[in-house]
Amino acid sequence: MSNLKKYALIPTAVHQLRDGNDELMFADGADGKPDPTKPMNVHVFGPGTKVYAKAKAAQANRNMDRYKKKGKSDLSAEDQTKDTADFLAAVTDRFENIEVDELTDKALFMAVYSDLEVCFIPAQLDKLLSDTANFTKASPTA
Repeated sequence: MSNLKKYALIPTAVHQLRDGNDELMFADGADGKPDPTKPMNVHVFGPGTKVYAKAKAAQANRNMDRYKKKGKSDLSAEDQTKDTADFLAAVTDRFENIEVDELTDKALFMAVYSDLEVCFIPAQLDKLLSDTANFTKASPTA
């Protein structure tokens, strides 16, 4: 069994965000222009972690509760956005160089993941999280 552990997933991955044009995103420098030394990174817990398993279970429970209350499993657009934001916020370890107002921690994560004007951010993280190759020792950072 011990040789199986060499294939174990790493707990977190770092993803540098890309904008709607698929260009890498950087925080602004003092001159107001993107500073290439300040990548906008998201650190997320991956599928091989208890954090991820707990977030997936919570998402499934929310869906079951919604089904029990409404008798249907269809999500409104608002419910879908909130459900995705809740899940991503739960698996996010931290942000680097990403600011929204004076928000921190989960409030910051929820603000970013719920903002439809930057809907490409949750989409990138969904894609990252859906591929376990991103959580292998040999995987490059995105």
